[in-house]
Amino acid sequence: MSVHARYAALLDGVLDDLVAAGELPAEASRRAIAVEPPRDAAHGDLALNAAMVLAKAAGSNPRALAGLLEPRLAALPGVKSVAIAGPGFINVTLEPQVWRDELVTILSEGERYGLSAVGGGERVNVEYVSANPTGPMHMGHCRGAVVGDALARLLEAAGFAVTKEYYVNDAGSQVDTLARSAHLRYREALGEDIGEIPEGLYPGDYLKPVGETLAAEFGERFVGADESEWLDVFKRRTVAAMLDLIRSDLALLGIHHDHFASEAALQASGKVDEALATLSAKGLVYQGVLEAPKGETPDDWEPVELTLFKSTEFGDDQDRPLKKSDGSWTYFGADAAYHLQKAQAADHLVNIWGADHAGTVKRIQAAVTALTDGRVDLDVKIVQMVKLLRGGEPVKMSKRAGNFVTLADVVREVGKDVVRFIMLTKRADTMLEFDFARVVEASKDNPVFYVQYAHARISSLQRKAAAAGVALEAAADLSLLDDEELALVKAAAQYPRVVEGAALAHEPHRIAFYLYDLAAALHALWNRGNDDPERRFLLENNPQLSRARLELARCVGQVIKNGLAIMGVAAAEEM
Repeated sequence: MSVHARYAALLDGVLDDLVAAGELPAEASRRAIAVEPPRDAAHGDLALNAAMVLAKAAGSNPRALAGLLEPRLAALPGVKSVAIAGPGFINVTLEPQVWRDELVTILSEGERYGLSAVGGGERVNVEYVSANPTGPMHMGHCRGAVVGDALARLLEAAGFAVTKEYYVNDAGSQVDTLARSAHLRYREALGEDIGEIPEGLYPGDYLKPVGETLAAEFGERFVGADESEWLDVFKRRTVAAMLDLIRSDLALLGIHHDHFASEAALQASGKVDEALATLSAKGLVYQGVLEAPKGETPDDWEPVELTLFKSTEFGDDQDRPLKKSDGSWTYFGADAAYHLQKAQAADHLVNIWGADHAGTVKRIQAAVTALTDGRVDLDVKIVQMVKLLRGGEPVKMSKRAGNFVTLADVVREVGKDVVRFIMLTKRADTMLEFDFARVVEASKDNPVFYVQYAHARISSLQRKAAAAGVALEAAADLSLLDDEELALVKAAAQYPRVVEGAALAHEPHRIAFYLYDLAAALHALWNRGNDDPERRFLLENNPQLSRARLELARCVGQVIKNGLAIMGVAAAEEM
């Protein structure tokens, strides 16, 4: 249990005492109570808002209730002082030994430090990437892939049971186009001069190997055959080949999904009919006509009776069609059924979607609420575009790839760890620039270098200490650490609460932000030795202080390594 969680539990005991004494009603909600670091470190180690939250329920004013809490908090183990601030906030300063003990805890728990049980084993389905299986991964897919994978790792670290899922859109017209494109390459592989790729087909060279494989399997059997004879076969073969390519591309980023769900299989299984029947049984489906589009009405628009879902009853701005006028399923109908399928094996759903899907969020959330009676919630994270630059100039597209920059090419140029880290340096819903020159720059302005360099510095200390004959296995006297050094322990000790907060908010970028700040604190402490040699981590004439400072460095290095692991980034040993 982290320092903050431990004192939150102790505060809970203090509040129980107030309830027993009749000074606080038992039914008073404690949900909004927080035990966290104060904004200004000069105010102590912990900031408590309990008096502010509970004053109304206690029939008291916040400062008066804080006055009741103050002596009880001061009596808790490890508390040095308690002060009431402003209208009723409570600041607590802990004894230095609390932080020395936490340093030992970090080192003893190692890779387990920061892991939490806050998720309680609840099942979360995280669906991410889900690009149409029509070609290799490109940089338009990259950010969502990294955000989704990092979120899945984060949720697992917080104690959730996570399923990582990819939804394969293999039932739409784009897959027919893919099969026709593969047929063209199949004919090319058999020696036909196909000339320029016709408008509307996929032009990328990535389909050439697929055509060659089809030629080897079928020979000239389908060269002049009617499309009805080969379309389904070519769809299955080509989608399978594209999924192999997609898995290979994602593996370059260290991404591996637990499940690939097929839209075609979903529809064939009758799951869409099941979803419609479920909504109908709840009285949420009717035959009706949608209103004309807002603004200028298209010339070809005409009112048509459709099968509609009452999504407005769940916060959507209009009801949504489940079926088209010809009786076929709409995209929404199939998506609703897919989310029902996921919800039947999950307590929570998370979708990582591109900005072009923002308009469909409300309707899918409405469907999930309706289909599950609110048992399962759906959180949709919208990921904005990545702007590719090289030295500040926009990157030109690749004709070989079919007019896009492939994920594989980027990873091979700058490395998996750089790509993953940079994708998490901003909130997912804000635009991100990826400059090939800057992301490999050795400077403080490059966050991936700055954090990796901190870990590499710490690793180098261990090697230098061993070479200098410092007995690393000897017990360290942590009382030798000064206030600045203990402040670094306090920063490292924030990690467990950062993990929990980021997991509950579904915001993996918080880990990147935290690691940058922790690295900055390490670098600042390191650099003080530039002006005063006696403040260096390793002192040849003082092995006892060296051991204490080395333990401090190891503690910070462990937290950086743990945070990078959640991001899917390896910790650098040297640079």
